[in-house]
Amino acid sequence: MGYVFRVRLASFFSGAATASFLGLYILYKDYKVAHESITQQVRSLHESLDRRISAVENLKRAETSEHVEATE
Repeated sequence: MGYVFRVRLASFFSGAATASFLGLYILYKDYKVAHESITQQVRSLHESLDRRISAVENLKRAETSEHVEATE
């Protein structure tokens, strides 16, 4: 095997490894951004649902207290 061929082969594999690591890093960062976005959306929906549940519970308490006062 010639010296030039070994140098080219080593250069090819080091370039392929560098490109692979860079590609994996970009995919990892993309995954983290997407995960954070989904987490924020779910948190927003959860807070909205909590507010709605609290409003329904308060309404139910008000109706129950009105019903108790009416029967007395």
